[in-house]
Amino acid sequence: MKKVMFIGPSGSGKTTLYQRLGSYDIAYDKTQVIEFHNNIIDTPGEYLENRGYYSALQVTSVEADVVALVMDCKSRSNVFPPGFARMFIKPIIGIVTKIDLILDEKDYSYAEDSLRLSGVNEIFKISSLKNKKIAELRKFLEWS
Repeated sequence: MKKVMFIGPSGSGKTTLYQRLGSYDIAYDKTQVIEFHNNIIDTPGEYLENRGYYSALQVTSVEADVVALVMDCKSRSNVFPPGFARMFIKPIIGIVTKIDLILDEKDYSYAEDSLRLSGVNEIFKISSLKNKKIAELRKFLEWS
């Protein structure tokens, strides 16, 4: 079973995703500090939004098997700098969240393009609230 670290802006759905993957009740919970939950590391959005915290993300990623860059499908603001994924020595995946909010697949092309520009090759498109395509992510992480 792989340990995954979620990195993304505030409101991108990282905590809801960890709640879904961990079979917890889904409830709003603003992450204030880096949190460790079994095989999930949940990071505050502010750690990505403030470059001064990049080193904390880099150091914490040593504890993970996979680093997941998370982006809301409706976002039109890219907080991942080009090549951002290269600062990690772990495999990197992208996760586009909240796909239940879009009507046309091209609506999440901005999020996909932004993740690819940051250095991500493999991208999962999911909805944590509606439990859409979570099974594919679980399979990749080798979770039962």
